[in-house]
Amino acid sequence: MSQYYNSQRVRGLYDPNAIEPFKLSRSKIDLFSQCPRCFYYDRRLGVARPPGFPFALNSAVDALLKQEFDTHRANGTKHPLIEKYGVDARPVPHKDLDKWRHNFTGVQFLHEPTNFLVSGAIDDLWQNSKGEYIVVDYKSTAKAEEITALDKEWHDSYKRQMEVYQWLLRRNGYKVSDTGYFVYCNGIADAKAFDQKLEFRVSLIAYEGDDSWIGKTIADIHNCLNGDKIPGASPNCDYCSYTEAVRKKG
Repeated sequence: MSQYYNSQRVRGLYDPNAIEPFKLSRSKIDLFSQCPRCFYYDRRLGVARPPGFPFALNSAVDALLKQEFDTHRANGTKHPLIEKYGVDARPVPHKDLDKWRHNFTGVQFLHEPTNFLVSGAIDDLWQNSKGEYIVVDYKSTAKAEEITALDKEWHDSYKRQMEVYQWLLRRNGYKVSDTGYFVYCNGIADAKAFDQKLEFRVSLIAYEGDDSWIGKTIADIHNCLNGDKIPGASPNCDYCSYTEAVRKKG
């Protein structure tokens, strides 16, 4: 067991006495929202949740979507999906877009009260006729039903993701629309033949973000990391429920 946990040691642990800013990613904010105990184990004690498998197909879809939208960005045109849904927007160029898309940089903002360098990597950036930037996120899956709304409990994570991106861009001084969009690609599993290609039904889902929770959450994260007591587990955390069940059986 000790060998497993050693392999799960994570870098960039929080040190309450450190002077340099502590990098807090969008995904770690979401981890805290899911379960403060798992977050504390991860960022303070250096024991991460067991890793999931990489979603190689999802990454491929993301890369192809970026190439497709970048073509319209370069040409100053609207993507057919934007036209189909009648959205007042077009992909917009920005000198920092490549950096903002990179997982190890992303959009960054130094939250001075906590000395946290908050960051998150966006998928795409559009702009409407009012000059407001629009955050766009790509999602891909394979479901039998048509996906037209973010109405599942696990979609809450997607919504928080969007709101963190909006918050980061606003803190960098940009005018950002409350409305963001998810380009949702749903793999068609009932086609007559594979024919060496996977086809998708693509929908555009609007979401009205509200980033008012983020400031308090960052403060709560700061208090959590500076405490010496391990927080309680979220009642909905499968990881903590599993480890507790194992402990009782042992």
